[in-house]
Amino acid sequence: MVTPNHPSRSAARRGRTTRGLAALTAVAMLAGCSWVDRGEDDPTGEGTTASADAGDGGSAGTGGTTGGSTDTGGSTATSTPVAGGAPAGLEEFYGQSLEWSECEAAFECATLTVPIDYAEPEGGTIELALLRSAAKGDAQGSLLVNPGGPGGSGVDYAMMAGAVVGPQIRQSFDIVGFDPRGVGRSAPITCLDDAQLDTLLGSDPTPDDAAEEAEGEKILKDFAAACEQAAPDLLGHVSTVEAARDMDVLRAALGDEKLTYLGASYGTFLGATYANLFPDKVGRLVLDGAIDPTVSGLEMGLGQAEGFERATRAYVEDCVAGGDCPLGDDVDSAMKRIPEFLAELDANPLPVSGDTVTELTEGWGMYAIVVAMYAETFWPILTQALQRAEQGDGTMLMFLANTYATRSSKGTYSGNGMQAIYAVNCLDRPAEEGAEDLDSDAVLAEFTKVAPTWGPYLAGDGVCEYWPAQAQETIEDYSAEGAAPIVVIGTTRDPATPYEWAESLAETLDSGVLVTYDGDGHTAYGRSNDCVDGAVDAYLLEGTVPEDGLTC
Repeated sequence: MVTPNHPSRSAARRGRTTRGLAALTAVAMLAGCSWVDRGEDDPTGEGTTASADAGDGGSAGTGGTTGGSTDTGGSTATSTPVAGGAPAGLEEFYGQSLEWSECEAAFECATLTVPIDYAEPEGGTIELALLRSAAKGDAQGSLLVNPGGPGGSGVDYAMMAGAVVGPQIRQSFDIVGFDPRGVGRSAPITCLDDAQLDTLLGSDPTPDDAAEEAEGEKILKDFAAACEQAAPDLLGHVSTVEAARDMDVLRAALGDEKLTYLGASYGTFLGATYANLFPDKVGRLVLDGAIDPTVSGLEMGLGQAEGFERATRAYVEDCVAGGDCPLGDDVDSAMKRIPEFLAELDANPLPVSGDTVTELTEGWGMYAIVVAMYAETFWPILTQALQRAEQGDGTMLMFLANTYATRSSKGTYSGNGMQAIYAVNCLDRPAEEGAEDLDSDAVLAEFTKVAPTWGPYLAGDGVCEYWPAQAQETIEDYSAEGAAPIVVIGTTRDPATPYEWAESLAETLDSGVLVTYDGDGHTAYGRSNDCVDGAVDAYLLEGTVPEDGLTC
């Protein structure tokens, strides 16, 4: 996920926009990229389709708001930590033993204690929630997984191990997921209640006048203030650098000499950060749907605007080719119809039935269209939803928007991902230096030129202009000199993490190896073809490094 940032329509009055409310891109699991579960971890044996949906809003996993586990009364097992090698002052954390207990019918849960502030480890601590899906055969170690976000639950991701990785990987690795600090069950940062979050996500993403601009600015300031009040001690300590340091503590507590890791979307940024902090601890890292860690927040918005434009055009081409496309009979006119439709929602929201949200606003409509860009399997659903919208019914589009937001029709959210994303992003990529001096008209023009449909939604700094916390540690060089080979995967028409970012990350990493999937949707492993899956499986299982530049 990355937050959209909307330019001011009154540039002469104010330089840079402060508008920017909700996430326009999302982690694979949180926002619509689905996998067909092989049923291996399904206690019923029936198998499921694992995707973000508009379910009951319940939270699966270990329970507890600060990382506690649900003990079902089963036996416990203890992980033996790796001896020695702990950074000075962190010996107690690196030497801790993990007490695993049965949970969620088919898994094991534990908690990991980490310092809030690594510069002052003797201060406060938090507990991170862990979930392990044990290897089906003899385990050759742990495979740590992260679904992205920031704000995605690694606990939930590991529960979908049968869908996330191939059967050979399940046979040979314990799949271990953790909720990063501030996320899910690990001291979650929750600033708004469900109704307030509905207001945030459904608000106007493209203010038309000074009054709407002022309203948007107030929403942003109030949100930032609410986060500061909700987590005053933790808010400045949920950066990706700190999450990566947590991963090394977890590696040691699991008893692994080297880290084996699969990260998707934002998880690639987390993995690249780990590699730079601990290059000698890099084992086999797979970074799928790569983020370029060197881009600024504004550059990220521009890249994503272009990525979503590219993906939307692919959808529209498919829609038009299929006939009876509700957007139009030719690609160019159908592309123009999307922003026209969103503008119509701004003026006249569509009624929604069976949901606590009764009107499909421009904000909700934006999410409904965006989520369908994450996987081709959503394209027919979007087409049908747009047909219903043309008939005056926004219910099906609201279902898609709920899928994006991991929200139920009852108005409940399955996690805090839609809020935690800001806490992490604003530390990792704060508002541009001198943002107030930038010409918002010029920024808007640049974004709109690159992406006529989505550019206006992604230009600016948004809530980070008002964020009350700063990162304690940053990284300047992402080369990870000395690290073992790191596999970077890019999808040519990925909307959320444009292919160019994978190229850049593979080049930036001294040991980066690029694998290309020529296709649509977000990420590639497990949802593309045997070429990608085979290369990743061989690398994780046997250490066979794919040919740099392999195209699948």
